[in-house]
Amino acid sequence: MQHPIPPVPLRIEADYLLETVIDPRRAAEIMAGEQSSGTFVPVPGETPELKERSAARVERLDLLDEAAGAPSLPSAGIDPAATARRARVTLSWPLDNLGPSLPNLLATVAGNLFELKPVTGLRLLDIRLPAAFAQAYPGPRFGIAGTRRLAGVEGRPLIGTIIKPSVGFGPQETAALVADLCAGGIDFIKDDELQADGPHCPFDGRVRAVMRVVNAHADRTGKKVMVAFNLTGDLDQMRRRHDLLVQEGATCLMASLNSVGLVGMIELGRFSALPIHAHRNGWGALARHPLLGWSYVAWQKIWRLAGADHMHVNGLANKFAEDDASVVASARTCLTPLFPDKPCLAMPVFSSGQGVRQAPGTYAALGSTDLIVTAGGGIMAHPGGPAAGVAALREAWEAAVSGIPLDTYAGERPDLRAALGAAA
Repeated sequence: MQHPIPPVPLRIEADYLLETVIDPRRAAEIMAGEQSSGTFVPVPGETPELKERSAARVERLDLLDEAAGAPSLPSAGIDPAATARRARVTLSWPLDNLGPSLPNLLATVAGNLFELKPVTGLRLLDIRLPAAFAQAYPGPRFGIAGTRRLAGVEGRPLIGTIIKPSVGFGPQETAALVADLCAGGIDFIKDDELQADGPHCPFDGRVRAVMRVVNAHADRTGKKVMVAFNLTGDLDQMRRRHDLLVQEGATCLMASLNSVGLVGMIELGRFSALPIHAHRNGWGALARHPLLGWSYVAWQKIWRLAGADHMHVNGLANKFAEDDASVVASARTCLTPLFPDKPCLAMPVFSSGQGVRQAPGTYAALGSTDLIVTAGGGIMAHPGGPAAGVAALREAWEAAVSGIPLDTYAGERPDLRAALGAAA
């Protein structure tokens, strides 16, 4: 389900949750000045005309509460007992300040703001970009439709899993597990983010061994299982690894966003002939404190525009600190168009402790089957083995979409019934 298209602004816009011990309007003006033409003292060349042309503007400021209590974050020279106030602030910048450049956009909307002395809390909530950014970057080359076409899956989620143990298996052990999963009817398999190119399981050997069994299964059945190989590395390594994947007939690659960085992702998006499965490991450092860092709503827009086809969003009832409402908001925003003529939709990836019991709640909250579900223990630890685990998860989603309670649907489906018992 595609969500409504937001309006396209003429200027770059960013929304923030601001906490400060000074007047919030003054703090917002300091932020705008710091990130555009402002200086602490007048300097030659800083004319009214220049400011009119290049200055950031405070477009909106809404006080959220008069007194938020003590400052959330420490700041030099700020009394820890001072009373802080919070506001929602929208700043805007002229496109001509930086042009349609994602790296320089980061320096503008998320540069020297988090460390400003009067700021005792700041979270970037959302960004809205002029159409020039859509023209400058490829966005997802495959997205939802291309992923479904390559995986041969329509009308339901892609059912996937993760190679476990995350490290320790060699190429042949990995390939043997993949062969079992292919035989069990899996749609999608991914490397763990910790498995890259170690000496015990080198990338080239792993790819060749795994693709032998994937291609053999496809020759027998007509279904090619999508495997996201983790090619995270420097630019030359990623290009060479990508070319090997294409040569061996792979249909997906994986990269760790915070490891390869924005420029690495932009370049990968430009040359990749395969869908890019974007892993967000390290995300918690950017988001876990409610008054510091990024909202996923803002953050994922950068990576989608750079070329990510799949975006990890965590999962319901997960093993991490994120609540379900945040997970659902993250998934929904991946299905919300960035621009009217270039939606840049990415397939949300649900992971982290997922199994049959999350299917009804996930579908009810998202209202869509355009997602990838990656269940590790939920498939591999099924009492009947991986094939039964795949069948059970698929049946759980059939029940969810049909609006039938899991326990009822499991009545004549032993795989689902066993999974429900194991997950109780």
